[in-house]
Amino acid sequence: MSSHDRDLNRTERLFAEVLLLQNRPNMTSRDLAEHFGVSRRTIFRDLRALSESGVPLTYAEEGGYEILEGYQLPPLMLSAQEAATLLIGTEFTKLQPDPSLRQQADEVELKIRSVLPQEVRDYIDRLQERTVLDPYWLHAVPGPSDDDEGRWYELSRAAAQQFSVAMQYYVPSRDEVTQRTVDPLGLVYYTDRWNLIAYDHLRDDIRNFRLDRMESMHVTMNRFEPPEGFDLEEHLEARGANQAHEEVVIRFDKRAYERARRYIPAQVQEEREVDGRIEVTFYFENLDYVARWLLRYGIEAEVLAPDALKVAVRERAEKVAEQYS
Repeated sequence: MSSHDRDLNRTERLFAEVLLLQNRPNMTSRDLAEHFGVSRRTIFRDLRALSESGVPLTYAEEGGYEILEGYQLPPLMLSAQEAATLLIGTEFTKLQPDPSLRQQADEVELKIRSVLPQEVRDYIDRLQERTVLDPYWLHAVPGPSDDDEGRWYELSRAAAQQFSVAMQYYVPSRDEVTQRTVDPLGLVYYTDRWNLIAYDHLRDDIRNFRLDRMESMHVTMNRFEPPEGFDLEEHLEARGANQAHEEVVIRFDKRAYERARRYIPAQVQEEREVDGRIEVTFYFENLDYVARWLLRYGIEAEVLAPDALKVAVRERAEKVAEQYS
């Protein structure tokens, strides 16, 4: 590690120590050492440096260090990665149904942008043009995953700066890992997963790659030009329009619907109360999945349409009954 890197790491730690003591006063030197993974001697040197730089540190009667109330840090400085993280967070908030939350998210975004250097703002603009948050795009089957190992930022940066990416990608239909080189065109979030939309050199086509199926990846030094006229949102809309979706209508008991509502695998188009029960309408292409999902609600859920889904639920229920006959 270079002396510059060591100085940077210490500066970051000193800044973090101030933030920590402002939010969690009365921390001892042992507490601080354990939190930052350094020795107590290092913590004592840090505290001395903070005091010499004008930070009003005191030792509380209850034991532990604290910073006198009223002390303020210099103006907030964010790295490009930190700014990207915060702004993506505001985009998630804008998806919420509460209009006050959406308004606050807009105001937070404006404040964050106001403190960013111009080059970081330009970078963030390019990144946001290549990022789409839509929990219901293509009505994909939901399933949370935390296996993408933090690749979002690397891929978003590659998309914004137009660098190709090499990766080992798992294909579940063939149960094999393939080597791919792709040109990242954007990232889309839906049903609790991040997906990379990219031009695949192997298939000579624009494909979708789930981040949690990337065994490994690295950004190359090879620059690329996006397909002429490519627009991420238009591409997603065109892909969605080509999917054959069935209209699904289900009637739930009220109590069952309270449990089922958050797990409906698509955006609800209509929700109404009929004879004391809740009738919902949505569109989905995988009726077999819906049939399996509905079995957990038993007689508390009734399929009204389509007929193919009624048949699928009945056949699965009969198989369950046979298993216990």
